[in-house]
Amino acid sequence: MSKHHKLVVGLDIGTTKICCIIAEVSSHGDIEIIGLGQAASRGLRKGVVVNIESTVESIKHAVEEAELMAGTEVESVFVGIAGGHIKSLNSHGIIAVKNREINTQDMERVIEAAKAIAIPLDREVIHVLPQEYIVDHQDGIKTPLGMAGVRLEAKVHIVTAAVTSAQNIVKCVNRAGLGVTDIVLEQLASSESVLSADEKELGVAIIDIGGGTSDLAIFYQGAIKHTSVLAIAGAQMTNDIAIGLRTPNTEAEKIKHVHGCAYSGLVDEDDHIEVPGVGGRTDMTISRHILSQIIEARTREMFEMLNHEIETSGFRDMISSGIVLTGGTSCVRGMAVLAEEVFQMPVRIGTPTGFAGLVDVVNNPIYATSTGLIHYGVRSHRQGNVHELEGRNLFDKIFSRMKGWAEEFF
Repeated sequence: MSKHHKLVVGLDIGTTKICCIIAEVSSHGDIEIIGLGQAASRGLRKGVVVNIESTVESIKHAVEEAELMAGTEVESVFVGIAGGHIKSLNSHGIIAVKNREINTQDMERVIEAAKAIAIPLDREVIHVLPQEYIVDHQDGIKTPLGMAGVRLEAKVHIVTAAVTSAQNIVKCVNRAGLGVTDIVLEQLASSESVLSADEKELGVAIIDIGGGTSDLAIFYQGAIKHTSVLAIAGAQMTNDIAIGLRTPNTEAEKIKHVHGCAYSGLVDEDDHIEVPGVGGRTDMTISRHILSQIIEARTREMFEMLNHEIETSGFRDMISSGIVLTGGTSCVRGMAVLAEEVFQMPVRIGTPTGFAGLVDVVNNPIYATSTGLIHYGVRSHRQGNVHELEGRNLFDKIFSRMKGWAEEFF
């Protein structure tokens, strides 16, 4: 690899699969995918580690496969995090500007003031995301650096995770022989890969439907306004098929992706499929319409819960661009049609963009999070916000960004 190129690695530790993508970033900022590896995820449930040894083995398998394809070794990775334990809130901070001109230290101080909220001891901050700055009551400012003013305010979105869940993910990656550069909320990562700048500016909701969780994020005026995680996703649909058609889970997963449809109106009632029996029982032939009704019932329930979340967030009227569905389960046929019916707004399926190299391989919603982690990593390197965690308390990375200000004033 040329010294003018650097590696950025994204590791998506999901409930059903673990995916590792290696990208090479040129000095001009071009991102080329050079390696991809994936393995079945054995040690997670609804985005949370329940078996460390199994998770470590799956991570090793996925990373080794990606390293083999890329012809290089991986040292540290950007890791996605999800799960029902993820909670978020919006906060507001105000400070007085010392020199009548806003500098970097002022911006860091106002972010510090905004995140000075009471957080339970069993939770840790993983993201503090600025939404907008307000200088002397003038709102809608993205970057106030260099502006004149006496009063600076910041509105931020704070994402927290359960201490144990976050630390277990870091521990698993470390035991697989890798460092963790940063932990990234999965829907935030996916948004980097599948949303356009215009959509984020106009207002959009992204729903990343994985195996264990469905992750929601709402953007408006280029900033993230709301995030939420719902513990209903593809695994529940697969389980419903397995129970309803009396077939093993592995076969139910195959049937879902090959023959499944989330909107029964798109299925011809005369279509029939073969369903393998359980424990040596004979195979059955059933109407594909029955399969579609099983999937639609669970998917409709999931979309209605997400629609309620959007309503209660208070940002529904800001979603002018509509909904973008991504993640592995969004590949099921009819997903966008049913979503349009439930949400009553335009819906599209989001696929990763902004890459060279193995584009045809990663051009699939399944890789939205792992490719998004690459985009997030590239941006973090450019901004200099890279501080490897190595199992330390995640709060350290927030304070490390404030270190310059702390040394200057104390």
